[in-house]
Amino acid sequence: QVQLVESGGGLVQAGGSLRLSCAASGRISRYAMGWFRQTPGKEREFVAAINWSGGNTDHADSVKGRFTISRDNAKNMVYLQMNSLKPEDTAVYYCAARSTADWTTPRYGYDLWGPGTQVTVSS
Repeated sequence: QVQLVESGGGLVQAGGSLRLSCAASGRISRYAMGWFRQTPGKEREFVAAINWSGGNTDHADSVKGRFTISRDNAKNMVYLQMNSLKPEDTAVYYCAARSTADWTTPRYGYDLWGPGTQVTVSS
């Protein structure tokens, strides 16, 4: 099956930018893709999602206007551009895939996950 691996995490100062990448081992052109994040002791939080073609996106209110999800199906890649980072954005970020074209519930139904990449924003 398709495997996902995130990269691009690291340490950045508040107000800075970082771009996360998600590389898939197989074709993801028919998958909706998403980014989630989690901090110790807290539940997984939805960050952003993008439909199979990239024509529709959904971003959590907490990151709206600062983060942008995108994809390149030809390269089997998904990205998360993070700007104006805040300390509260610190978390492990996960890439996820959902094998459906239904865009009515873009924040749910993901069943394939990457191992995550750490993002730390200093104050």
